[in-house]
Amino acid sequence: MSYDVVVIGTGPGGYVAAIKAAQLGLKVAVIEKRKTYGGTCLNVGCIPSKALLHASEVYEEAGHSFDALGVEVSKPKLNLEKMLAHKDNTVKANVTGVEFLFKKNKITAFTGTGKVVAQGKVSVTSEDGKVEELTTKNIIIATGSDVAGIPGVEVAFDEKIIVSSTGALSFDKVPESMIVVGGGVIGLELGSVWSRLGTKVTVVEYLDKVLGAMDGDVSKHFQRMMEKQGLAFKLGAKVTGVEKAGKGAKVTYSPVKGGDAEVLEADVVLVATGRRPYTDGLGLQEAGVALDERGRVAINDHWQTNVAGIYAIGDVVKGPMLAHKAEDEGVAVAELIAGQAGHVNFDVIPSVVYTQPEVASVGKTEEELKAAGVEYKVGKFPFTANGRARAMQHTDGFVKILADKATDKVLGAHILGYNAGEMIHELTVLMEFGGSSEDLARTCHAHPTMSEAVRESAMATSGKPIHM
Repeated sequence: MSYDVVVIGTGPGGYVAAIKAAQLGLKVAVIEKRKTYGGTCLNVGCIPSKALLHASEVYEEAGHSFDALGVEVSKPKLNLEKMLAHKDNTVKANVTGVEFLFKKNKITAFTGTGKVVAQGKVSVTSEDGKVEELTTKNIIIATGSDVAGIPGVEVAFDEKIIVSSTGALSFDKVPESMIVVGGGVIGLELGSVWSRLGTKVTVVEYLDKVLGAMDGDVSKHFQRMMEKQGLAFKLGAKVTGVEKAGKGAKVTYSPVKGGDAEVLEADVVLVATGRRPYTDGLGLQEAGVALDERGRVAINDHWQTNVAGIYAIGDVVKGPMLAHKAEDEGVAVAELIAGQAGHVNFDVIPSVVYTQPEVASVGKTEEELKAAGVEYKVGKFPFTANGRARAMQHTDGFVKILADKATDKVLGAHILGYNAGEMIHELTVLMEFGGSSEDLARTCHAHPTMSEAVRESAMATSGKPIHM
């Protein structure tokens, strides 16, 4: 069977590339090694984690916030089995939705392991070992990423006691204690879920701040909020060992700046130290496809590899490992293959941490602007001064806008607060069109809304906000 495009992997990048290519009139096939579509994101990543985050937040609110609003209920009782069932049902709805879209767009789907045999040829090996070869004009590698582990430390994941993010989605009971290795997005999201459900959580992080490259001001305030919620942090700590101990596990670490090794013990350990590009078994070396120094598929500015007709997108290539970045790349590559002008603006890709409160960011941080020698101005507005935030008891956090000192063009924006992930997008659109903070400050916003804080922050870059 011959195709115009064969996509290996059906995560957000892969399935979006396939659908867009089909919409543009191309004959498309996809290859997926899982029995369900959607990749890590839909099956064991973004979607199930957000289901648990929401459910645990509702549980937390029922136990601590309802009374102040005049809603009197008895102490909430956790039914973990039902909560996990909600997660599973959410996953099922999303993966079957992708299956429906493949059928709707007449995309041929193969279940098995995809391998690049040569330029224009891909093999599919099914679970029973049967091999089928496909001929295609174009190949898109969209195989995503896998758990990275801890550099230099052997970790024996059993997904019960020592777990990756996958195991942390499915504990059969609430652990009394948990150590999270890694203070990034995944570790803090899942750590906050189990903390709200009653687990004592300690986060061990190599850097001296949480959330890695996030704006330092936001990171500092965010950590304080997480500490108020009960999470403990060991920063500047290099983990040298993770192993089972008795009925639980232990983590050995040493201060990065020097000092004696220390040991922490807990019922479970979540290793959340990032992800690595997944290129295992793809036959890239045999096909002559080059990798870069970090093991990613090497591409040019049009997502083309060094082999004609082979493209790569998403977590398996350079850039942030974000589902929506992969989706945009999928659309762009499909357009390029169809002879159109596909493009992604990598300077305007938002990122969100789905804790409570949320953290959302787009563009440059203060640290990045300082390092680049760019003169900038800061506009900042707290949610404590926002009427809607007060009404909903969500006054934690602030909006922060960074604008060029000379031109007023918005260079970066950071929101720490309730529903920050929804509010960041007007700033993303503003930056996509090269807008200034004054453009935003002069745009009418509905009252009362949380988004008024975004406008007030824009006002603060060049003058004074009204409500502070």
